[in-house]
Amino acid sequence: MPELPEVETVARLLRRPLAGRRIVGVRVPWERSLGGMSRQAFSSAVRGKVFGRVGRRAKYVVLGLREGGAPAGALLVHLRMSGRLHVDPAERAERPHTRVVLRLDRGRELRFLDVRKFGRFVFVADPEEALADLGPEPLSPDFDGEWLHAALRSKRRMLKPLLLDQSFLAGLGNIYVDESLHAARLHPETPSNRVSRRKAHELADAVRATLEEAIEREGSSFDTFYRTPEGNPGRFQDQFQVYGRAGRPCRRCGSTLSRIVVAQRGTHLCPRCQRVPRLRIRRPG
Repeated sequence: MPELPEVETVARLLRRPLAGRRIVGVRVPWERSLGGMSRQAFSSAVRGKVFGRVGRRAKYVVLGLREGGAPAGALLVHLRMSGRLHVDPAERAERPHTRVVLRLDRGRELRFLDVRKFGRFVFVADPEEALADLGPEPLSPDFDGEWLHAALRSKRRMLKPLLLDQSFLAGLGNIYVDESLHAARLHPETPSNRVSRRKAHELADAVRATLEEAIEREGSSFDTFYRTPEGNPGRFQDQFQVYGRAGRPCRRCGSTLSRIVVAQRGTHLCPRCQRVPRLRIRRPG
């Protein structure tokens, strides 16, 4: 499933082709992509509006809409397992698995493709309200070691499932949590309230550095699903330290990497670099 770096890449590459483009027609071959809205209601909500700011929040591409120069809602696109967004010439043959098509002025179309049909292409009147339950962004200025230390101390959960919780921290998924925990030398089952201030700072730095490098390489493609709007695969998978490398040597210490299950999620780690946390036993007296 595309995570923060992949979604950020998609948003950045859509800004130029969508800037100022007006929606002049709508076609929805797969109505369920609209998240419960009917084709007719969706078409009425977006037709005639102009694309404004294109950005990202957590794992959502946020396509701002404007009408008469004022904000007029947004399209929230969640790619899920296999969603893709492309801006194509209207005369180009439609790609397989196209679920939503927005016809734009100047002969272009925004096309949402989704092989597995889990993705969503939803109109909302107020994007801030719709996304209000999400946690802070790990690339925002507010995310640092001090914030993370306090936030971890306030919980009593294992690190990995907590970092995957979108209400705690937005945008991380299986790949980048595994990679960040390895970089910070933290076991994914470490209780969050036992992470020291120093290790919290190391983890915050690892999360930021991992995400920034992944964005620079346009995300990770280890299957046939994720592609940029230009049709290119990501390149960060070549830099994986642990994810998908079980049975191979750790690039840092040479130990054999492992795959375990943590909170029902496949998890990759180095048993030497990421030690199982020890429980401290208080002795009486």
